[in-house]
Amino acid sequence: MRVYLASLGALGLATAEAPTIVALADRDWAEAWREHFRPVRVGRRLVVAPPWDIPAAPDRVVVVIEPGRAFGTGHHGSTAGCLALLERVCEREAPAAAIDLGTGSGILAIAAARLGIPAILAVDDDPDAVAVATANARVNGVSAQVVCRRADAAALDAPAAPLVLANLLAAAHAKLAARYRRLLAPGGVLLLGGILDAEAATVRDELGKKGLAPADEVSIDGWTSQGFRAPVHDLA
Repeated sequence: MRVYLASLGALGLATAEAPTIVALADRDWAEAWREHFRPVRVGRRLVVAPPWDIPAAPDRVVVVIEPGRAFGTGHHGSTAGCLALLERVCEREAPAAAIDLGTGSGILAIAAARLGIPAILAVDDDPDAVAVATANARVNGVSAQVVCRRADAAALDAPAAPLVLANLLAAAHAKLAARYRRLLAPGGVLLLGGILDAEAATVRDELGKKGLAPADEVSIDGWTSQGFRAPVHDLA
């Protein structure tokens, strides 16, 4: 925690005082987090809800998520931002396929399917995340559209897609920039999350070096999600 707080300070962000360690009363922590997972509206059309609290939302597309041991409930600014950008892309372009790198709970892949994308490849290098995403896809009735696979994003060999999603961290985006370009079809859209507002310009520059042009951006709770467009003609 001290190292992490120091890194935030290096980015120019205000940090709290040094962490302290205190004893906590014993309880079932595996279940306690459920007290704070409530349905949340995201963007103009989505609502993310746990399976034990699914709201009646006739004006919204409901995405049911049981995160288990994987990241992604829609409450975090990075996930909410990715979902908002995904909504826009689906409304504007209706991609025929998508790849979700580091799928976690499967929330982005499942939302993509619920928004009309017919084929999504969801990958993660964590077997627990793959199991959780597979179960969530089944609960949402999109198992035929969402294929979950254990794979390393940096070595993924898959056909290029018109939409690539990656809610990772800024450092990962810099390392994967070339892989993103290879996985994107000409003119395709790349949506990235997990970027602190202070890191947005750096990520934009790194992706620009690979020929990906900024196309959209949203900031929620200090986290920026970015959209990029691949060139229509690859002159490399």
